[in-house]
Amino acid sequence: MKFIKGFFHFWYDFIIGDDWKIAVSVLIPLVVGAGFVLNGFEESLLLPPILAVALAASFVVALAIDVKQHPSD
Repeated sequence: MKFIKGFFHFWYDFIIGDDWKIAVSVLIPLVVGAGFVLNGFEESLLLPPILAVALAASFVVALAIDVKQHPSD
């Protein structure tokens, strides 16, 4: 049981880490992209750049939220 608990604790720390908002900001564009691929848009040449921009934008938004909540002294 200790091994299973340690295994899940490792993956939680690895994926979520210190900030759950960054993990969610990465997960949302990936899930949306998977939805597009499963619905037949895998041959679209615009899908990878659009998802890359969405991934970068959501990451920037998550960081901006953190910076706004914790301004530097």
